[in-house]
Amino acid sequence: MKMFCESDNLTDYLLELTEVDFSNPLISAKVDELFNPTQTKFEKAKVAFEFVRDEISHSWDIQSNRVTCNASEVLEFKEGICYAKSHLLASLLRSQGIPTGFCYQRLMLFDTPEKGYCIHALNAIYFESLNKWIRLDARGNKVGIDSRFSVDEEKLAFPINEELDEKDYPVIFVNPHPKTIAVLAKHTDALKMYKNHLPSSL
Repeated sequence: MKMFCESDNLTDYLLELTEVDFSNPLISAKVDELFNPTQTKFEKAKVAFEFVRDEISHSWDIQSNRVTCNASEVLEFKEGICYAKSHLLASLLRSQGIPTGFCYQRLMLFDTPEKGYCIHALNAIYFESLNKWIRLDARGNKVGIDSRFSVDEEKLAFPINEELDEKDYPVIFVNPHPKTIAVLAKHTDALKMYKNHLPSSL
């Protein structure tokens, strides 16, 4: 799939945001723990991706009611839905000068169209040495989901079934999409939010 940047200015993909709060002391401490000056940008991206994928639980997987949003909050409680996890990965990588954006898919919420659709969040990372963006999905692996760090071939959490009205959105956004932020801000029960209130389209 051909992707399109929302902004032609790469520095926009390095900005600190309310949700991507890499100056927060919790993020700074984790940055010092995860990264060192000898690592390449590929190595840093892989370390950060695998940390968020494996060490930050997806709220639905652990059946937690807690709603997290800002990267520091996601790190503090070590949980969040895909929107929140994408904020943390962007925060870690932007802190290292690695341009990171937000991408979205429209997926079936569960296993059939009748059960509804949802917007799913992932990240895109720009590697200057490759002159290309790479999509990574730190949602978290479990039975049936095997997302991996790969710069050659995408290894995302969810394949798209266009015949069932799923889709990839081609835009690489600078900021998290307003619809995803709004739903996190409005709800206090992550499980009810996930089952009934996630946006179904952008």
